[in-house]
Amino acid sequence: MEQFQTPCGSTLLMELRMADKSNANKTKAPTFVPPQPSGLAPVLDRNIEALRQRRLREERIASWQERLADTITRFTGSMLFVYIHVAGFGFWIIANLHWIPGIPAWDESFVVLAMVASVEAIFLSTFVLISQNRMAAAAEKRAELDLQISLLSEHELTKLTTLTHEIAQKMGLATKLAGEIEEVKRDVAPDAVLDAIEKNIH
Repeated sequence: MEQFQTPCGSTLLMELRMADKSNANKTKAPTFVPPQPSGLAPVLDRNIEALRQRRLREERIASWQERLADTITRFTGSMLFVYIHVAGFGFWIIANLHWIPGIPAWDESFVVLAMVASVEAIFLSTFVLISQNRMAAAAEKRAELDLQISLLSEHELTKLTTLTHEIAQKMGLATKLAGEIEEVKRDVAPDAVLDAIEKNIH
């Protein structure tokens, strides 16, 4: 027996097939964009993020005086600060030289200008010193961290050298660097190194 299909049934069948294809495509497509590789090792990414978080934490715990000094120091080190002073001091000098008609001179001897510049220099140098002190303290912390990491690396290399030498002896392997290995196997005393440096300097 032949089966006849009505136009309405054919249209419904086509819509169901299109809906199935659309659902299949949706299931194949990812629901989120995968992160792109940064090109760095995971350890480096973790260290960079840790340092960034530490810097942000130090900025948050800084006092408002320190933040104000840093803001002023950043502004005084910008070209906008230079442009403002060129315009202000230039107008002051030109106006007091009677080069601008209609504007009376108020500082013909430029004594007031010199006093303003001197007071400004005193305050700016103070703000710069405050910021430099903070930068020096941060640099000292980083230097201490570098020293501790270097001492830890030296200790680990010493232990690794000792272990490698013992493995070579167990396997009966001879080496021409026996004297140097015995020297490398000894831990370096930081105090002795600093004393030797100070003696050589003085």
